[in-house]
Amino acid sequence: MPAEIFHALVFWLPAFLLSTTVHEAAHAAAALRLGDPTAYLSGQLTLSPWPHVRRSPVGMLIVPLMTTLTQGWTLGWASAPYDLAWAERHPRRAALMALAGPLGNLSLALAAFALLQAGLWFGVFEPAAKMSMQHLVQSALPSDTLLAGDFLAEGLSVLLSLNALLFAFNLLPLPPLDGASVVTLLFPRRAARALRSAVASPGLAFLGILAAWQLFPAMVHPMLGLLVRWLHSPA
Repeated sequence: MPAEIFHALVFWLPAFLLSTTVHEAAHAAAALRLGDPTAYLSGQLTLSPWPHVRRSPVGMLIVPLMTTLTQGWTLGWASAPYDLAWAERHPRRAALMALAGPLGNLSLALAAFALLQAGLWFGVFEPAAKMSMQHLVQSALPSDTLLAGDFLAEGLSVLLSLNALLFAFNLLPLPPLDGASVVTLLFPRRAARALRSAVASPGLAFLGILAAWQLFPAMVHPMLGLLVRWLHSPA
């Protein structure tokens, strides 16, 4: 098995499942609190990935496995159900529900960042010899514990990189991404409702997916640069 495929199976696929589960569970939790129990009643308010896999088997299992085994990284998607009538009546609540998903990814990214910073501070990690999304740091431990240190370093690097990307990517104001709903918070209620109806068009969603597909690769290198600067900048 090629090394990059092995690393994708060990690090990227589990990080994707965790990150996507947290994202969708955050949507469900926010919707329930804001008056829509649809996702909760469908079993989506959970940190177990299995209900999300059952709802979106292609996006949560088939495509992630295919990209992991062929590309050396993991790509996929999921969704949480919600009441369309509730979203129409309460466009701002629906926008806050949409925002909750990326904020779940931001929470994971901040947790991973804090652990990496702590590791650098206490001498467990040091800057990686060659920076990448999965090698933001490397182990600085003695040789007898080097393997465990490198495993932890790569796992946290992937978790931070993936969730930082998911946070930024999902906030792009393109349907069907969450950002297309979140942006309605900037508009008066009537305009927000009209904009929400417009972005729900299947044709517009298809164009949004194509645009997002092109934008995602372009986000990787700038995001890597930001993470390296933030993580390794002098205190």
